[in-house]
Amino acid sequence: MTMTRRGLLNIGGGGLLLGSSGLMLWPKGGQAQQLTVDAVLNDPDAPVQGNPEGDVTLVEYFDYQCPFCKGMHPTLKDVVAEDGNVRLVMKDWPIFGAPSVRASQLALGAVALDAYEDVHAALMATDARLTDADVEATVAKVVPVDDAMDAYRADRAKWDALLTRNDFQAAAMGFRGTPAFAIETTLFSGALDRQTLVDAIAEARSKA
Repeated sequence: MTMTRRGLLNIGGGGLLLGSSGLMLWPKGGQAQQLTVDAVLNDPDAPVQGNPEGDVTLVEYFDYQCPFCKGMHPTLKDVVAEDGNVRLVMKDWPIFGAPSVRASQLALGAVALDAYEDVHAALMATDARLTDADVEATVAKVVPVDDAMDAYRADRAKWDALLTRNDFQAAAMGFRGTPAFAIETTLFSGALDRQTLVDAIAEARSKA
């Protein structure tokens, strides 16, 4: 699926409202959020890996307990590194329960410690299913857990809002699980093999 204004109109979900710049959803008890290409590709709070100035933006919605996310992660990182001009936007979407939420909180807290990428890599290298103790033991190999959680709490409003936006976007775009990707304006559900990923990046670049 391609993210165009027309494409966004066709996305499923309840309570849809069309705004001037994209699709809007009114969440329960909350303020309306917008689903726009810019919101998906350029959220200012989402951690960025790869080349921050890259000419192709690749967004991944992931969960630290997702076996498919973890299985694909080395390939994703290799392709991004080999290309050298991909902006990789990481969107935590913790849908596998409390340990996933804990992992996302600690990883996002590590942003302030300049350790997000290392914490992210360590968590992605774990077995699929995790307990809170597993998460903390893994993070502790990179940064002190208390420091990461204190940093998360210091910016909790920002990080909680980011996680809410990630969840809203993924659901509004029809993703049913992780991993899920937006490679510029083309959406992909599920793990991608190396060639599909390379081809998708090349296709996005050709349309830029």
